[in-house]
Amino acid sequence: MTNRNEMATPRRFLPSLSWLAAFEAVVRCGGVTRAARELNLTQGAVSRQIQKLEAQIGVQLFERSGQRLILTESGKSYFEDIRTGINLIANAGIRLHVNPDGGALNLAVPPAFATHWLAPRLPGFVTAHPGVTVNITTRIKPFDFSNEDLHAAIHFGEDDWPETDSLLLMREEAVAIASPDLLPAGHSGDLTGLPLLHLETRPNAWDIWLTSENLTGQPQGGFRFDQFGAMIQAVRSGLGAAVVPRYLVDSDLEAGHLVKLGSQSPVTVGNYYLVWPDRHGQYPPVVAFRSWIEGIRAAQDVI
Repeated sequence: MTNRNEMATPRRFLPSLSWLAAFEAVVRCGGVTRAARELNLTQGAVSRQIQKLEAQIGVQLFERSGQRLILTESGKSYFEDIRTGINLIANAGIRLHVNPDGGALNLAVPPAFATHWLAPRLPGFVTAHPGVTVNITTRIKPFDFSNEDLHAAIHFGEDDWPETDSLLLMREEAVAIASPDLLPAGHSGDLTGLPLLHLETRPNAWDIWLTSENLTGQPQGGFRFDQFGAMIQAVRSGLGAAVVPRYLVDSDLEAGHLVKLGSQSPVTVGNYYLVWPDRHGQYPPVVAFRSWIEGIRAAQDVI
């Protein structure tokens, strides 16, 4: 339990904002008279606020010489900090008034999803919510809202996080691909002798694809990668075949740099979710981002 005296000590150094505003105005305006006019107060009221401020913090901020107030060295130092603090408070109010949805959004996103799906669409969110600063960190490993400064995350996997809420964004439709240079003439989809590449976060991708093609019993050995980018580049170079999200390789397939294996129908290997902890459920940037991305999902029918 916190001691009562420990609670009282910091309050001594958190004086009334009106006292601080009077102090800042007197210094900036060069005297009580001009400060009183700016604050729409009497000179006596401004002087009393300065005296109360000095009494509370226990430091003499001005030396009195007749009707003049001369700032002490301690007062000069205090003024610089107080001016900064008042400006921060004022600017925060201005930003909130101009854009109620303003603030920072700390978002964790899988690297490939961030590069190929989110980044091309993100300017639309920034345009709609110019006051929100989006801080994106790419993440392969699972995130932990209890130990990380994250407001939300886009995650591939299951909807099973404790004390969170989520929004299903899209199903990951995957295709098996290879370099045309790697395939023998008349290749029919039999993977015998064809190296298979694997992604650490999609350990069952080949099993799912092979089952969909009725090709069970095919070999499963091969290189492993931790990111799609490196694995797709390895496929382009002829290192092997891989199962990857269709949206990552559509342009390569259209250009003929890669070819599909098996049937033309993609398989679903998992889901992407937007996830946020309960404590951030009503945080304006999270609400704004959730509404924006849900609108994209509905308009494009990506599920």
